[in-house]
Amino acid sequence: MKVLLKHYVTGKAAESDMEVVATEAVELKVPEGSKDAIVLKNLYLSCDPYMRSRMTKHDTPSYVPDFVPGEVIIGYGVSKVVDSTHQDFKVGELVWGMTGWEEYSLISNPQNFFKVNHPEIPLSHYTGILGMPGFTAHVGFHAIAAPKQGEYVFVSAAAGAVGQLVGQFAKLMGCYVVGSAGSDEKVSKLLKNIL
Repeated sequence: MKVLLKHYVTGKAAESDMEVVATEAVELKVPEGSKDAIVLKNLYLSCDPYMRSRMTKHDTPSYVPDFVPGEVIIGYGVSKVVDSTHQDFKVGELVWGMTGWEEYSLISNPQNFFKVNHPEIPLSHYTGILGMPGFTAHVGFHAIAAPKQGEYVFVSAAAGAVGQLVGQFAKLMGCYVVGSAGSDEKVSKLLKNIL
């Protein structure tokens, strides 16, 4: 089974913009002659805000390419290796990285995948706090902004996947935090999560 983008989206994305396709039999082996590839069984898939922008055709390239209508939607996920010709990934290992919204994915270039070294932690955390949103928040807050206790921290898009983590990091550090969000509804949800 896989999820395809049916067409480019304008306005708010809807379920009708995507199509779930039951696939035929899938070969769970790396194709013969493919070096440094892995076949994954996808266990958790993330649905992140940046993905909406990828559903639109852009004249000017962004930091991530647009999705292509008729092709599988791509996002971060947690997966189990079911076959491998890559020396760094063994069958049975758990990994996280950019994968397809599909039951099984063939990854021919897995250097951007990371091993799950702590499987005792809920695997879904690797699509959030331990995945791309958490890494982005950590680097942006601790390595780039690097505020000190008692300082003021402003978080734009504080209700987003990254912004809400930055706000929590700042509060834990003892900073005075001010956040903004794009609508009253987002502010209400954010306040419910804080209080």
